[in-house]
Amino acid sequence: MGDPAGVSPELLARLLSKSELLDQAAVAVIGDRRVLAEGEKIAGLSVDMPVVPLSELDRAAPGAPVFIDLGHLDPATLRMKEASAEGGAFAIRNFKEALLLAKADRIDGIMFTPFNKLALKMAGNPYPDEIRWATDILDWKGECSEYNRLDNLWNARVTSHEPLKDVAGLLTRQRVVAAIEATTATLKAAGIARPRIAVAGLNPHAGEGGLFGREEIDVIAPAVAEAQARQYAVEGPFPADTVWIKARRGDYDVVLTMYHDQGQIALKLLGFERGVTILGGMPVPITTPAHGTAYDIAGNGVADPSATIRAFETLLSLTSLRMARTAA
Repeated sequence: MGDPAGVSPELLARLLSKSELLDQAAVAVIGDRRVLAEGEKIAGLSVDMPVVPLSELDRAAPGAPVFIDLGHLDPATLRMKEASAEGGAFAIRNFKEALLLAKADRIDGIMFTPFNKLALKMAGNPYPDEIRWATDILDWKGECSEYNRLDNLWNARVTSHEPLKDVAGLLTRQRVVAAIEATTATLKAAGIARPRIAVAGLNPHAGEGGLFGREEIDVIAPAVAEAQARQYAVEGPFPADTVWIKARRGDYDVVLTMYHDQGQIALKLLGFERGVTILGGMPVPITTPAHGTAYDIAGNGVADPSATIRAFETLLSLTSLRMARTAA
């Protein structure tokens, strides 16, 4: 369960009403049953699942989900529609328990309903997002990043949750090459045999030959050339305002952008209600809806569950592929 002050509880209730999805996996929900009950009221649904302790996680079976009730938040004490330390602590505790289960090889995949990064920070997360925090819990040293997926179109990033004023200084040839490598590995893990990557420039018109900046000349183009020499299917840098047209018509599987909003604006405009975020590079598949906590509409019963359903479907796919590779 994600942030309890936003739309997460009602989205979870709507997901748990989709029996055809729950038939495909042994699902355990981690959170507080009282918070889910509030989500049920808002969604106008009733969810029937036994409450079990963590030690009885294995009672979950396809079509028979269980609820692990940590009993750590009375929704009556929470102010809805705003970020708080209490809401952040609730979400991060749930996520931690799931990560620890994954670390112990007791679960195969994780999906969380939307977090609020400010609330996580207020609850003590030392990082600007949940990615680095998750790697700490997992003791994972591999290359990790946040990816977004809209149907068959992906977005990857060289930098993510960084102030815009810092982005140019964070770009290096090595970092762009590493992002190309990590993006290829993530999409291969999702079943794309040879991912086709379009790399966006940083500056307007991809720098216009140095007129608007030299990052394309000094950093990005050399990184693309190095990756091409290593047989990666990558091209660019392209102007960021037109590269998505090429990707949308099917020329590429993924656009590697230089910073967060270069990709997020495009994908959310193309299909806000279907977008999924994937924490790629982790030792366990992790997904979430690409939208946020939507405090403005929380409690109104109008939150669209489509992205939550897509996130669960994506997790099923990623987990099945990973399990098949492991078995082979």
